[in-house]
Amino acid sequence: MKLVSWNVNGIRASMEKGFRDFVTTETPEVICLQETKAHPDQVNLLWAEPLGYHKSWNCAKKKGYSGTTIWSKEKPEKVQMDLGIEEHDQEGRVITATYDDFHLVNVYTPNSQRGLKRLEYRQVWDEAFLDHVKKLNRSKPVIFCGDLNCAHTEIDLANPKSNKKNAGFTLEERAGLDAMAEAGFVDSFRHFDEGPENYSWWTYRANARERNIGWRLDYFFVAEKMMDQVSSAVIRPDIFGSDHCPVEITIS
Repeated sequence: MKLVSWNVNGIRASMEKGFRDFVTTETPEVICLQETKAHPDQVNLLWAEPLGYHKSWNCAKKKGYSGTTIWSKEKPEKVQMDLGIEEHDQEGRVITATYDDFHLVNVYTPNSQRGLKRLEYRQVWDEAFLDHVKKLNRSKPVIFCGDLNCAHTEIDLANPKSNKKNAGFTLEERAGLDAMAEAGFVDSFRHFDEGPENYSWWTYRANARERNIGWRLDYFFVAEKMMDQVSSAVIRPDIFGSDHCPVEITIS
């Protein structure tokens, strides 16, 4: 069973740039998308109907902004939108799908933004999100995935020294990911691959992707009690369609 997570940076824009080809060629069992920037009625999805996906969308109140969706071949037992906290539930950032054996949470974590003007909010968000997945984990193992908008360690970005005070690599943001690991969730990619130069996002400027000057911002975290069912975790820089590339895990 292959699960894919991808920040598509606008599903309508990515459709003809590689997203549709990827889905129709590889047809993963589960697809989690972030930064969809659209309501489903704004997206031509007739091509996807024969593939048999059940689709759940969480759209931001602000048009053309943020948003998440989960597509899965198996219909979830239950789907929950958001965190149940009003200040966090305006931007369509979380979907929780419950299946027989696990909870799957798709998340698009808020960016701390230039000048770190949203860093304080980001810390509050991280705490609330971790509470959410910890509560879920008491009933069934949790897999959560998405664009966490943070490179966890120095190996996770090309230029760590020059970015220590920039959004996505502050000590505060990295501490949020530390807390996830301490709570019993495993960074599945690093479980299998401890090597450098593995990134999932590249700026469009200065040929960064061609030069592999990137950041690893996209993750699958898996509850420790479920890691024995994860057979692989990979990043797919060969797939185009966004400034991010897909990340994947395979579970038995």
